[in-house]
Amino acid sequence: MSSDDTPAAPAAEKPASYEAALAELDALVQAMEGGQLPLDRLLEGYRRGARLLEFCRERLAAVETQVKVLEEGLQKPWTNTP
Repeated sequence: MSSDDTPAAPAAEKPASYEAALAELDALVQAMEGGQLPLDRLLEGYRRGARLLEFCRERLAAVETQVKVLEEGLQKPWTNTP
C-alpha cells in the first residue's frame, strides 16, 4: 500500500461503526509497517490509530456491559427437567 492509498480521515471524524474503525486501524497499521510514510504522516497515523483504538475499546466495553445486563435478567438456575 503506498502512502497515497492511506485513509486520510479528518482527525476529529468518528468512525461510522466498530467495524469501520477496525478496518481503518488495520489499513493504518499496514501503511505504517510498510515504512514508506513520511515522518509527519507517520505521526498523524499514530494519533489517528490511538483515537480509533480508544473508540473500539469504548464500543467493546459498552457491548460487554449490555451483555452482562442481559445475562443478569436471563440467568436462572439450571435444571435437568424440561
